[in-house]
Amino acid sequence: MSDIKYNKEKLYPKNVTIYTEANPNPNSMKFMLSFLLIGNGDSFDFPDLPSAGKSPLATALFEKFDYIERVFLMANFITITKKESVEWMDVVPELKGFLKEFFETGGELFNEQQPEQQVIIDTDSEAVKKIKGVLDEYIKPAVESDGGAIQFHSFDEESGVVKVLLQGACSGCPSSTITLKAGIENMLKRMVPSVKEVVAEGV
Repeated sequence: MSDIKYNKEKLYPKNVTIYTEANPNPNSMKFMLSFLLIGNGDSFDFPDLPSAGKSPLATALFEKFDYIERVFLMANFITITKKESVEWMDVVPELKGFLKEFFETGGELFNEQQPEQQVIIDTDSEAVKKIKGVLDEYIKPAVESDGGAIQFHSFDEESGVVKVLLQGACSGCPSSTITLKAGIENMLKRMVPSVKEVVAEGV
């Protein structure tokens, strides 16, 4: 995580505007905010209540709305994944109302247990640098526009297998496997010849 300071007095405007955007995962919805929530390209994925301990916002969402299955925070949006048994038209108004009140009353995004900045040592091979470059320039923007995120996990030089982490709306999305193979894998194989296959971790 970066060293960004989450100063809610400066971060949140007095009047928060929230609108929703659908994405390829029918059980996920992107709640767009009128301000930058998290900067420097950071993202936080909470797949369940136990994992949300460092975020009062994510914890409150899980505890208040029992139909929520996943909360993902990034840039100026929050992607919420719900149970299939619930229709968005029935719950979007209450979720927007909750988020608006949370930010306008100065709710905490993270508590004192938020992770400290990690020091990353650059030991990447040339192939890994190329793979990360393609992900950053061509793939991440498209994935983020759909309310999700993709992160490089590892690359096996011998087998040519790239492993990536899919988060937010991408996790559990019915079309994510198709996107992974038809889009991401084809692009990486074309632009980085040593890549033979792309697989997703933690989906």
